[in-house]
Amino acid sequence: MRIGVLTSGGDCPGLNAVIRSVVHRAVVDHGDEVVGFRDGWRGLLEGDHRPLGLEDVAGILATGGTILGSSRVQPAQLRDGVERAKEHVAALGIDAVIPIGGEGTLKAARLLSDAGLPVVGVPKTIDNDITSTDVTFGFDTAVGVATDALDRLKTTAESHQRVLIVEVMGRHTGWIALNSGMAAGAHAIVVPERPFDIEELAEVVGKRFADGKRFAIVVVAEGAKPREGTMAFETGGTDVYGHERFAGVARQLAGELERRLGKEARPVILGHVQRGGTPSAYDRVLATRFGWHAVEAVHRKEFGMMTALRGNEITLVPLADAVAQLKTVPEDRYSEVECVL
Repeated sequence: MRIGVLTSGGDCPGLNAVIRSVVHRAVVDHGDEVVGFRDGWRGLLEGDHRPLGLEDVAGILATGGTILGSSRVQPAQLRDGVERAKEHVAALGIDAVIPIGGEGTLKAARLLSDAGLPVVGVPKTIDNDITSTDVTFGFDTAVGVATDALDRLKTTAESHQRVLIVEVMGRHTGWIALNSGMAAGAHAIVVPERPFDIEELAEVVGKRFADGKRFAIVVVAEGAKPREGTMAFETGGTDVYGHERFAGVARQLAGELERRLGKEARPVILGHVQRGGTPSAYDRVLATRFGWHAVEAVHRKEFGMMTALRGNEITLVPLADAVAQLKTVPEDRYSEVECVL
């Protein structure tokens, strides 16, 4: 068989581990050929590809980023390019395509699958917001990076008697904020699923200082918003891909808390450092398992599916189910953590 593979959307630790796993399983165990499309869906739409052999993936297991590159394509371009993508797949003699990506990538995979392309998706995102799978690779690494940063920030916050508002990634879901905040013992956690009340937050932080504490750490997901009418809040509109632009929740919270409490407050935005660098051992293993099972699904001709982790087993779920809704933090998780506002 001839298998195409691509990585699309935001990068995350573990992408190279999937590519390596796909190549090893396909070439060594099945005698397949593997073709990599450069820069995500753009490569498929333009026919920009490269061969992937064992030498091409040697030594990339622990490397961050993606050797194939990634990009975002506007939904309209993808819809208009379906027939062109099918032509490139046919011209290259490709029997199946394995796209590796998050919600947007998997929605595109479903679109192409519905149009007749043989597709098996692999879920990735540091946000852990893909439904139908217990966890996505990249999430464990991102939480580890955020936790390490929070541990370091505690010492500088205490030294200067400051409130630090640490902004982590999470457009629509608070999984990184919740888990890193719990792991680091943050004093307040703010997530997109639950609009926050600035008065409640100020009360929690102010009580720490009233009790004689010298600092406070607040972890906030980038997509968090205040309850309507509780504080002035800037928004940033949307970009060309339809994604919301953020105006900086940490910056706005820091200014508001400093004004209300009379304590020095500073925003710290971790940003893309959460996406980069060496994947954790857990993410390397999960990514490798996903790649292995994606190749097996291709050989069983189980197309229109996505690999997923359920318990400790890798299974397949329909792409339609995987992109039906985002996996948000459920209410019962908040009850486990008193500092979630």
